[in-house]
Amino acid sequence: MAVAARREVVQELKALGLRERTALKLVGISASVLRYQPRDDGNSKLRERLKELAGQHRRHGYRMLHDRLTRQGWAINVKRTYRLYRQEGLMVRQRRRKKLPVPERQPLLRPSQPNEVWSMDFVFDELATGRRVKTLTVVDDCTKESVQLVADTSIPALYVTRVLDQVKAERGLPKVIRTDNGPEFAGRTMHDWAARNGVELRFIQPGKPVQNAYIESFNSRFRDECLSQHWFASLSHMRSVLDNWREDYNHHRGHSSLGYVPPAEFAARCRLLAGDTARPQPSTTIQPPDSRAECY
Repeated sequence: MAVAARREVVQELKALGLRERTALKLVGISASVLRYQPRDDGNSKLRERLKELAGQHRRHGYRMLHDRLTRQGWAINVKRTYRLYRQEGLMVRQRRRKKLPVPERQPLLRPSQPNEVWSMDFVFDELATGRRVKTLTVVDDCTKESVQLVADTSIPALYVTRVLDQVKAERGLPKVIRTDNGPEFAGRTMHDWAARNGVELRFIQPGKPVQNAYIESFNSRFRDECLSQHWFASLSHMRSVLDNWREDYNHHRGHSSLGYVPPAEFAARCRLLAGDTARPQPSTTIQPPDSRAECY
């Protein structure tokens, strides 16, 4: 029984006419424990900020929240963050997933430089009206940056190439793009574009998503932290939410595999070490091309 509950029992026994000493003996606490008045531990402002961050980022655990606090100037260690995190009941509810047989694992080598290998995939969701929406996700395998997030009701192969052309103008293209065997990626349109731009298309085996683990990991976080946390009233509303989430993901959210450094900061370090004097990546998101011109 918790101490607070035992104090209440003692008070109830005293109200029934029992002497305090007898009630304390029956409940098993001392008089000092009964009369103890909790003091302010000096963490009230920290508690409020921690709860505020946990409300904004509901799928972040205590380590991710601690990283955000330290980046905002809080001089605390992770043990204090964890203690307050537990006391305030901010633990993330674990979602049960169906256990599937573990497929045969193949080594997936991480690139050593930015813009060396990108991964692409699609994530599906729907609007409040029930209309299905398709989101193209592009990730840099080295830096974990979200290169692009584009949502639309239809994204055929020509749409994909136009998005990549717009990205090319901002940050260049990678040597390799890894995708699954979907018609948007494996068709002639994409092959012709790759040949013109000197990009190698690398396809995973059908039914082997583990071979594209970097984008699968990103998609999981994207769905858990963004798509599952919002109710999209319209396509424009969804695009606005995705823009804000991508900005936070790239520039403020620490990535565990990078030592809790945001992907954009890690990419800047890589470019500095490599002596790259290229322009820094702008934080603005490219507007998706007009899908009306691609209805065939």
